[in-house]
Amino acid sequence: MAAIITEKFRQSSAKSFKDSFGTDKYYMFVGKSQPWTSEGATSDSLPPAPVDSVAPESYYWDDMLAAKLIGTTNTTFAIPRRNYSSSSAFDMYRHDVSGTTTTGNYPTKTTTSSGANSVYNSTYYFMTTAHRIYKVLYNGDPVQTGATNISGSEPTSEQTGPFWHDANYYLKFMYSLTTSEVQNFLTTDFMPVTITANSAANRPINVVMVTSGGSSYPNGTFYTKVRGDGTTTAIIKLVVSGGTIQEFGDGATKTSMQNAGVAYSFAQVDLTGTNIFTNTAATTAIAGSTLSTWNSATAGAITPIIDPTGGHGTDDVKELGGHYVMVQGKFEPSDADATQVNDFRRVGILKNPNAGGSAASIATARTTNALIVSGSIGTNYQADELITQATTGAQGRVIEFDATNKILYYVQEKYASYGLDTNKNLTAFSTNAAVTGGSSSASYSVDTSISATVNGVVFTGGYASPELDRDSGEVIYVENRRAISRASDQTEDIKVVVEY
Repeated sequence: MAAIITEKFRQSSAKSFKDSFGTDKYYMFVGKSQPWTSEGATSDSLPPAPVDSVAPESYYWDDMLAAKLIGTTNTTFAIPRRNYSSSSAFDMYRHDVSGTTTTGNYPTKTTTSSGANSVYNSTYYFMTTAHRIYKVLYNGDPVQTGATNISGSEPTSEQTGPFWHDANYYLKFMYSLTTSEVQNFLTTDFMPVTITANSAANRPINVVMVTSGGSSYPNGTFYTKVRGDGTTTAIIKLVVSGGTIQEFGDGATKTSMQNAGVAYSFAQVDLTGTNIFTNTAATTAIAGSTLSTWNSATAGAITPIIDPTGGHGTDDVKELGGHYVMVQGKFEPSDADATQVNDFRRVGILKNPNAGGSAASIATARTTNALIVSGSIGTNYQADELITQATTGAQGRVIEFDATNKILYYVQEKYASYGLDTNKNLTAFSTNAAVTGGSSSASYSVDTSISATVNGVVFTGGYASPELDRDSGEVIYVENRRAISRASDQTEDIKVVVEY
């Protein structure tokens, strides 16, 4: 059985995911302060690949440090970034690129100028340094064997209709990035794209490919109608010189569109003499010796390129292949729930977690354990050191110690010497027994008399659970990285791109 997943399915899936941020709650989380060697990696600089299985999801909660709510304004459709360069050749938009030869009644083009087998995989758009995005409607390569380089300075036009940039490149301005979009979503590899309305007409014929100019045609300027289902007929101006139909382009010496027409879904060009005219309205047919000469010529060939539904600029997301969704999570110095003295190695997205048994909606969440100690503070616990509680056997690792408020933040990973006790059980810290640091030798009793909020942390009997309920919701994305250090004046701007 022959079947494909179409571009429309990819875009529909991307849209559903992006729209779900308005109804579901998604959190960007960071975790894993301990080296990857704790999970058996040979080096901390070589993080292991995440595992898509049931068991690891619980482990992600063990070392989770903090999570931040992702709002609807923190998501956008995205496309691969392609920069303007006067030394680069770009593909052109073609409605008929399929990667296959003609199938049945559907004429197709196998590849683009660059060899891409799909228009959405090709380089048919670019962005300037002023963050204007243009679509290439024609690249001077009628037979798609290799486009010439675009020339000149960057285009600046924002006109609605297509325009010639140089002798070979016919462009359509699509949209410009806002300052906010540049700051929040523009990366070295991707750029945001939004749905705009910047179209001049519905599915006209703006470009024709003179794939063969023929020979021995009568010289002069002629006109021909584009056959198909257009509600307004497109008319091509044919310029014949030296017996050959000249290539599509700008100016009196090039073949061009006299009338782009409206509402084509399929189009063909018939170059027989009965479809050749002498006037711009294509009502006066050629006759006599001109007709005889035309019919005896070696026939040329012209392929019309059909605009997308609504015309170029109707829906930038669909037209530019926006089946990517970019999700931004920004951890800032003002986010008190995110430690600023320890590093992290894991980034992920959490869908619909709970907090206190109900759906979470808090803006930021501490996802570590915490306890509060008693007595005067002398020696401080050290970040990442092993802590133990002799009377319970509990073990864990320090994330941060707030000596001013006497709060110790810690995690318990399911590994020996990281969270499991000597009997290989994951035993929780409890009671008022002393907690001792393995490196610092700091040792303080837990103040179980405290059931209050201290520095934003809610303690019950000296202990505080993570602000998100463990193992709630769904971990839908995980990325393991090299260590990323944090600082009190530092912002981590995390962008995740999901491709459908």
